Amino acid sequence: MAEIHPHDHGHAPADFSRAFALGTVLNLAFVLVEAGYGITAHSLALVADAGHNLSDVITLLLAWGAMIMAKRGATARHTYGFKKGTILVSLGSALFLYAAIGVIIWEAVARLQNPAPVHGLTITVVAAIGVLINTATALLFMAGRKNDLNIKGAFLHMAADAVVSAGVVVAGLVIAHTGWNWLDPLVSLAIAVLILVAGWGLLKDSLHLSLAGVPPQIDSEAVLNYLTCQPGVQCVHDLHIWAASTTETVLTAHLVMPEGCDDAFLHRIAAELHHDFAIHHTTIQIELTDEDGLCQINNRNEHGYCWPGKGQTPPKGLDHVATP
Repeated sequence: MAEIHPHDHGHAPADFSRAFALGTVLNLAFVLVEAGYGITAHSLALVADAGHNLSDVITLLLAWGAMIMAKRGATARHTYGFKKGTILVSLGSALFLYAAIGVIIWEAVARLQNPAPVHGLTITVVAAIGVLINTATALLFMAGRKNDLNIKGAFLHMAADAVVSAGVVVAGLVIAHTGWNWLDPLVSLAIAVLILVAGWGLLKDSLHLSLAGVPPQIDSEAVLNYLTCQPGVQCVHDLHIWAASTTETVLTAHLVMPEGCDDAFLHRIAAELHHDFAIHHTTIQIELTDEDGLCQINNRNEHGYCWPGKGQTPPKGLDHVATP
């Protein structure tokens, strides 16, 4: 039996500390301005947007803290370090976003029943400032949004805010020219729907990773086929792939190899899994026999077989295998 625990434990997410610091300061200042003018102008749209922006400030702070935690080293009690915090913060960010939606909808429905006079020009000017600030903040996180769910959460919050503020600008102009005060709570409802749509992907992905799901960018079937097609591999069982953080992936698997293998084989497997599948932490256990029948029991598919190794013929009708 042989095991390998390569190699990339020093892998760390990109440092966005300056982006988080600047984004937090800009948005917190704008929240204070927007809320103040929203109350003065009797605009629910501005107050709702300020509340949403405040939730984004909290989200930025949490994501920033998670990024810092992810850089802490492993301990005897936390052998993977604190990288999982980035996933938990992404989930919390999505849930916080949805809580804000409930508050906005509640207030908007009440205001639709009793529209209050609002100052359209004030709404327009303040919301226009919001477009600039939110767009600038979103751009700070654009580079990292594709590779880190934590950074993606910050980017989506800011990008959604920019679009929302643009909608408030339009509403303010219309109200200023028509006096349609009911448009203010209607825009608030539109803001809520936009937030709902924008946050769904973040909620789904972060919940999936929190439940130790296979990261969406990794094809577990392709990984299994890669392992089973290696020379000398008779069968694969107990294959597990999950996220250690929003940027790092872990794999463990048992390979049944009757003739055994050397360290060069193990190191090559780890390197190729890293290069081809972006799997950073690999643990492979080699077994000479499948004496416990694990390939047919623990990870069997509907046919009761595992995908065979290279050069072997799969049973008739078996063209894939599903692993838990």
